[in-house]
Amino acid sequence: MIRFRITELLADKQFKEGRRITLMELAEATGINRMTLSRMINTKGYSTVTDNLDKMCAYFGCLVGDIAEYIPEENSVKSSGSDTK
Repeated sequence: MIRFRITELLADKQFKEGRRITLMELAEATGINRMTLSRMINTKGYSTVTDNLDKMCAYFGCLVGDIAEYIPEENSVKSSGSDTK
């Protein structure tokens, strides 16, 4: 599953700039709908378009890997097609 790190990036930016940054401010600065940002933060496994990732990379001055991370699901079924020893 992909997990978005928007909350952490906002916290880092707020610390660096010494001010509070709201989700609405992020939405206005990036052109991404506030509800989309909220879903990315709060909905497990939410899927978004790459354009949104591009806009957030520009806003935060970071790489895609800083915005999203892969977290393996414990209940995922492993492929038995290629067993290596």
